[in-house]
Amino acid sequence: MGRKEAIAKLKEVLLRRREAIRLALQGDLSLLQELREQSKGDLLDAALDSAQDELSSQLAEVQSRELAQIERALERMNNGTYGICEVTGKPIPLARLQALPYATTCIEAQREMEKRRQSPEHQADWGRLMQTSDPDREPVIGDLELDTL
Repeated sequence: MGRKEAIAKLKEVLLRRREAIRLALQGDLSLLQELREQSKGDLLDAALDSAQDELSSQLAEVQSRELAQIERALERMNNGTYGICEVTGKPIPLARLQALPYATTCIEAQREMEKRRQSPEHQADWGRLMQTSDPDREPVIGDLELDTL
């Protein structure tokens, strides 16, 4: 099978996956709405509903990101740039595209990008979570603002 035929099959895979994600998102959103409408119960029910809402929301976020990547891959197919690494300009191997049909970079470019993200100049300083007006003063719990129900 040639590269063009393989890409045509990948397009079918992407279209099916896009439809599945769209249906799942519709279901997730209607489930969230149902849960909100049923929020008449005790404290335990509310806690369970809240946990379910959070999980559903996170799943919907992941699915939305994947859907955006699929849409971008389909757009690249239409304009003839699908399967070309955005960094190097070289063809992305079919094995990578079959594993991750919406890949926009070859393995080497992706590794290099990930290496740069892990370098010290790109890492956050988690030692200090908040800025205070006096840099020599350590923050105390009273400095934090919390949202409460």
